[in-house]
Amino acid sequence: MSKEFLTPKRIITGKDAIENSIKYLVTMGKKPLIVTGRVVAELDSVKKLTNGLSEQGLDYSIFKDITGEPTDVMIEKGIDAYRENACDFLIGIGGGSPLDAIKAIAVLSVCGGKLSDYMGKEISGDFPPMAAIPTTAGTGSEATKFTVITDSKTDIKMLLKGESLLPDLAIVDYTNTKSSPKSITASTGLDALTHAVEAYTSKQAQPLTDALALSAVKRIFKYLPIAYTDGDNETARYEMSIAALEAGICINNSSVTIVHGMSRPIGALFHVPHGLSNAMLLCKCMDFAKDGATEQFAKLSRAVGTASDADSDEKAADKFIAGLFDICRKCEVPTISEYGIDINDFLKLVPKMTSDALASGSPSNTRKNVTAEDIEEIYTSLI
Repeated sequence: MSKEFLTPKRIITGKDAIENSIKYLVTMGKKPLIVTGRVVAELDSVKKLTNGLSEQGLDYSIFKDITGEPTDVMIEKGIDAYRENACDFLIGIGGGSPLDAIKAIAVLSVCGGKLSDYMGKEISGDFPPMAAIPTTAGTGSEATKFTVITDSKTDIKMLLKGESLLPDLAIVDYTNTKSSPKSITASTGLDALTHAVEAYTSKQAQPLTDALALSAVKRIFKYLPIAYTDGDNETARYEMSIAALEAGICINNSSVTIVHGMSRPIGALFHVPHGLSNAMLLCKCMDFAKDGATEQFAKLSRAVGTASDADSDEKAADKFIAGLFDICRKCEVPTISEYGIDINDFLKLVPKMTSDALASGSPSNTRKNVTAEDIEEIYTSLI
């Protein structure tokens, strides 16, 4: 069976990537809308971008109202800014939220309507060019055809997708991530780890994603604890930025599985950042999925050194799950109750979260049959 493998048209990585991308940005249109958040808007990375555009005589507008994970209300404000300022292409700079936001703004700029109209459909269109500049190492949104936007009326995180949503230009400069606090370093790094592990163990995995997923998992196991404890370590920051990019390319081509399906409802209903809700679920979900993909988990274990060739696949897979627990412990991932979520409120919403998780379709990519009872049991184990 044949497989497709999609990436952004151009990827620029490394130090000074923003400065070296200006020559490509100025060819994308006459006026970009730069989409970001209020904190990131004050960082040097945005100044590098705007200074470079100004030096080339390119006008721009800045929309900095992506505050937290994007909602349909934020996107509607963004499309207003795009139209009112007569922009013709989009640049997202920041964490995964602004990068997701430019994709949603692009959809509405051409297709109109409400974002909820496109949930569950393959979105296509002649969208404005998009450039994505991550300032965290985790979401991989710069390399995916997906965007996740919360429906403010239903509290559902809408997964919107389409090849036309893949950014034209991905600009990955690890120095942009050095300002990330420990909590963001941990949650985004574990988001990337989740992407890589899910992609490798997904039913839709293929040789090209397998190679990148293995590489990403190896980098993250080695360098995330270093980046977490020493945010100024340039080697760790560089390796994590590459790992996040690799993992993003992986899920773009082999998709995610049970963790993401279960994570989105927690984020939508309890406003837990996406990477952190993934991290809360990662160990329990992968322990559940383990016996459906024993060979894959064993290979991951040997690749990161938690198991040796002398271990059976079953023992090696167990050791990899133990390794996941260890890295989450090092990154101080809280439980649901430790995060401050009321346990009774959480348990009351388990049926809705279970329904939403299954409806997302992501659990069906797991190499094991996933039932509503399975999901409910994992949710209740988190408290």
